[in-house]
Amino acid sequence: MAEHQFGKLPQNENIVENKELGLMEAMIPVVILVALLAYNIFFQGGEMFGGYSNHYILLIGAAIAAVVGLMNKTTVQTIFKEILENLQSVLVPLLILFLVGALAGTWLVSGIIPAMVYYGLQVLSPSFFLPACVVIAAIISLATGSSWTTSATVGIALIGIGKALGLPPGMIAGAVISGAYFGDKMSPLSDTTNLAPAMAGGELFQHIRYMMITTVPTILITIVIFSILSFTVTATGNADVSNLLGVIDQTFYISPILFLVPIVVVALIILLPNGPKDAEKTPLIKKVKPLIALGAGVLLAAVFALVFQTDVLATLPGSNIGDVTTAILTDTAIKTENETLNELFSAGGMKGMLWTIYLIISAMIFGGVMDGIGALQRITKSLLSLAKSTFGLFATTVASCLGLNVIASDQYLAIVIPGKMFKNAFEDRDLAPENLSRTLEDSGTVTSVLIPWNTCGAYQAGVLGVGVAEYAAFAFFNWMSPIVTLVVAGLGIKIKQKAKIGRVS
Repeated sequence: MAEHQFGKLPQNENIVENKELGLMEAMIPVVILVALLAYNIFFQGGEMFGGYSNHYILLIGAAIAAVVGLMNKTTVQTIFKEILENLQSVLVPLLILFLVGALAGTWLVSGIIPAMVYYGLQVLSPSFFLPACVVIAAIISLATGSSWTTSATVGIALIGIGKALGLPPGMIAGAVISGAYFGDKMSPLSDTTNLAPAMAGGELFQHIRYMMITTVPTILITIVIFSILSFTVTATGNADVSNLLGVIDQTFYISPILFLVPIVVVALIILLPNGPKDAEKTPLIKKVKPLIALGAGVLLAAVFALVFQTDVLATLPGSNIGDVTTAILTDTAIKTENETLNELFSAGGMKGMLWTIYLIISAMIFGGVMDGIGALQRITKSLLSLAKSTFGLFATTVASCLGLNVIASDQYLAIVIPGKMFKNAFEDRDLAPENLSRTLEDSGTVTSVLIPWNTCGAYQAGVLGVGVAEYAAFAFFNWMSPIVTLVVAGLGIKIKQKAKIGRVS
């Protein structure tokens, strides 16, 4: 994904090793965590601890991991040090989440989201809407290097348009996420695309070119599947589009000029310093540029609301400026004559992001404790011992990335830890670093969004308003990517060697 989709790369790449910790002990917190999550889902309907079940379960897992670590000579200082570093790594993403909430609120009252829905309903028909979502999200994500930015901007709009057409939200979200992660994975602006070759000891653009072997077929298959699904889904809202257009036009001031705000946001994300040379000159701007871009989007949208949507603001209970402030901070709902639009034209502001923020903090605490007691290193090291063949090495790397996305709840750790652990093993087999870096991306980057308690899954579910369980099956690109990389490895297609880069085995 990108920049913890917006933040900095992990500053601490050391993986804690605890020689006192055995594999069975390292697995205790994992087994209990998975058991509690399964029990909560299948027997308690996800409400074992009310609306914050996953949060509490992650914290329980962290407490159990801490006890295991203390019993195996891990110091309290080490555990807290890793927790603190984990929390520091998501500081910028948490600020971004607040801005995303504010963005959703101001883009609603300014008429930007209604305008996107209005024009989208006229252009995007159900017959090609789903594959169009994949392509649009892929283009935006390639340009910005961020699946998170893509979801927070065009993703929200596409969800709104699809709902208005009566399409299943899970399908729409799956299409958006598939396209967003394709662009994120292939964009040189994405931090995970830079992180993977850095961990493997490779070069960025060789890594991107090599990823095309698995990524292009996967995205093409994804588009074909969504094209087929478009002909099998009944769009219940299609017949009512004219009514929807009339209600939107009657409620909001609709004009192409409203698109100036998202254009400015995307332009800032693309044009602000990003490359290595720019980063050396302006490291602060590189680090906070998403904050600048989305913050500008919030402020501009607030101005546009005051200028263009005075009639809308007049229907809300406070003063114009007060209503815009409310849209930024808390709940906003704009009532229309259509119930479908009433559901769409509501936003939670910054307050609406708190559930996701609390989940990310809980996940980072669990991942920090697991790393602090040496459990992550111990589990990954055991997986490495299973890699007896070249295909076994690829398969073990995939399993390690998938497992760490579940256990550590963070895609960065799912790239950094296997990257460090398996680098020497790939070198010993005379395999070029692109083999490792591609596998890290195919299985670490894109699958993070399929885990509800992973930072990526929590973010996407919160922003798009669609649960992970609802969209996971339709995120075809994401769950097919590790399968395709294993097929390619198993068939020995273009496995690069260190000594002969062009050699095919």
